[in-house]
Amino acid sequence: MAGNILAAGNAFSAGTMSARPNLENKNHPAFRFVFFICLILTAGYVFHSIMRDVAASDAASSVARLPYILLGAALLTALGFEFVNGFHDTANAVATVIYTHSLPPSLAVIWSGTFNFLGVLVSSGAVAFSIISLLPVELILQVGSSAGFAMVFSLLIAAIIWNLGTWWLGLPASSSHTLIGSIIGVGVANALMKGHDGTSGVDWSQAAKVGYSLLLSPMLGFLCAALVLLALRALLKKTELYEEPKGNTPPPWWIRGILILTCTGVSFAHGSNDGQKGMGLIMLILIGTVPTAYALNHAVPDESVDGFLIAARETRRFAPGTPSGNPNDVLTEYIKTKAVNAHVLPALGTVIDSVALQIQESGSLSKLAREKTANVRNDMYLADEAIRFLLRDSNIALSSEAQEHFRVFKTYLDSSTKFIPLWVKIAVAVALGLGTMVGWKRIVVTVGEKIGKTHLTYAQGASAELVAMTTIGAADIFGLPVSTTHVLSSGIAGTMAAERSGLQWSTVKNIAMGWVLTLPISICLSGTLYWLLSNGFSALSPAFF
Repeated sequence: MAGNILAAGNAFSAGTMSARPNLENKNHPAFRFVFFICLILTAGYVFHSIMRDVAASDAASSVARLPYILLGAALLTALGFEFVNGFHDTANAVATVIYTHSLPPSLAVIWSGTFNFLGVLVSSGAVAFSIISLLPVELILQVGSSAGFAMVFSLLIAAIIWNLGTWWLGLPASSSHTLIGSIIGVGVANALMKGHDGTSGVDWSQAAKVGYSLLLSPMLGFLCAALVLLALRALLKKTELYEEPKGNTPPPWWIRGILILTCTGVSFAHGSNDGQKGMGLIMLILIGTVPTAYALNHAVPDESVDGFLIAARETRRFAPGTPSGNPNDVLTEYIKTKAVNAHVLPALGTVIDSVALQIQESGSLSKLAREKTANVRNDMYLADEAIRFLLRDSNIALSSEAQEHFRVFKTYLDSSTKFIPLWVKIAVAVALGLGTMVGWKRIVVTVGEKIGKTHLTYAQGASAELVAMTTIGAADIFGLPVSTTHVLSSGIAGTMAAERSGLQWSTVKNIAMGWVLTLPISICLSGTLYWLLSNGFSALSPAFF
C-alpha cells in the first residue's frame, strides 16, 4: 500500500511541479524553542492543578494509595492521542490553502493550530461525555479498578497505533472512527471475558451510525463539492479560478479570503469537536483515580441543592415502587441491554431516593463525605443514563408531565457530573494545537497531490473546504458522526471528477481501503490490548488499585 501511495504522485508531478508549494522549509529555531516551552509550562500547570484540586477536596490522606504511575501514564497517553490527532488531521484544514498558495505552509499550520487550540477552549463538553457513554457501563462504574485502567490504556493505545500507521502511509483516515472502533473493541472483549455474548458490550445503534456515516460521508463530500464547483462555474466566469496557480502566485484576494476563512472554520470546528474526545477520557481517568476531587462538580452552588431535592422528589412520583433485587444492578442491566421490565422505574426511583438523601445530609456536593463520593457519582450516572434511554424508549408510555420532570432532573444530574475543569481544556488544547504544527506534511501531500491528476485549482480548493466546513457545522448541530477527513478528501476527488481532470485511482483505492479497515483493525487492536492489560493489571497487588 505504501509503495502505491508514493508512486501515485507521478501523474501529478509530470506537468505541475512549477506550481507545487515549497514544503521543505525547516522550522525556525525560535519555533522549536516556543514549542518546548509550551510543553514544559503545560506539564507544570497540569501537575499544579491536580495537586491543588486534591488538596482543596481534602483527598490528600487517600492519595498515597492511588496508582500514581498509572495516573501519570494515562494522562500522558490521553494527551498523546490528542497530539497525534492534531498532526494526523491537519491536512483536512491546510491542504487547500497550501496548494492554492493562499498561505505559506509554515504559516498555514500555525494558523490552523491556533484555531484548533481556540476551538477546544470554547467547546461545550457535550461530545466528551457522549464518547464516555459508549463505553461498557460496568467499566465506567469501576474505572479506578484494574479493568478500568486496562480499558483506558487499550483504547487510547490502539487509536494511537492506527493513527500513526495511517499517517506513516499518508492516508487521511478518521481519528473519530478509530477511537469509536477502539471503544467497540473494548466492549466486545469485556463481554467475552465475562462469558457473555460479544454483542452485549456494545451500543450497536451508535456503531450503526458510524457505519452509515462511513458509507455516506464520502459520497456526501464527493457530490456536494462537485455541485458547488459546477455552480461556481455557472455563476463566475473568471477563467483564472479554474486553472492551476501560476508558479507561487496567490489567488485573487476574495477567493483567498474564502479559502483562509474555510481553513479557519474547519480548524476551529475540528478543535471544538475532536478535542472533546480527549477531555472525556481524561475526566474518566481522574474520576477513577481521584474521585473525591473530580467525581462531582464542586463548583455547583450550594443554593441549587434545594432545586435538586425538589426535582428529585417530583421525579420520584413517576418512578414509584421498590424493585426486587439491587436497584443498581437493575439499572445497569437496562442500560446495557435496553430491555425494559417492571423493575426499571422502581429501581430508578430507589436510586433517586438514595442520591437525594445523601445530598440532603451533606448540604452540598462539595461537603459530601469522601467515602461516599464515588458511590453517589455512580448512582447519579446510572440515573442519568437510565433517564436518557427511558425518554426515548417507545416501550414505556411516559406522560408528557413525567417526561418534563425527568428532563429537569436530568439537567441537575448533568450539571453535577458532566463538567470539564479549565486545566483539562487547556492541556488538551495545547496538545491538539501543537500536534497540528508538526508532522503534517505526509497527509497534506496525499490530499494536495495524489488524489487528482492535476494541480488543485482555486475553485476546487474553495469548493471542498466550503463543503467540509458546512458539513462539520451541521454535524455538530444535529449530533451526527460525520468524518471531516472523509468529507474533505472525497470532496477534492469530487471536484477533480467535475472538472474531468482525472483521479489517481491507486491512491483513491488505498484511501478507501484505509477507511474500510479503520473500524475492524481498531476493534481488534483494542480488544487484544484489553485482554492483555486486564490480565497484567489483575496480577498486580490489589492494594495498588
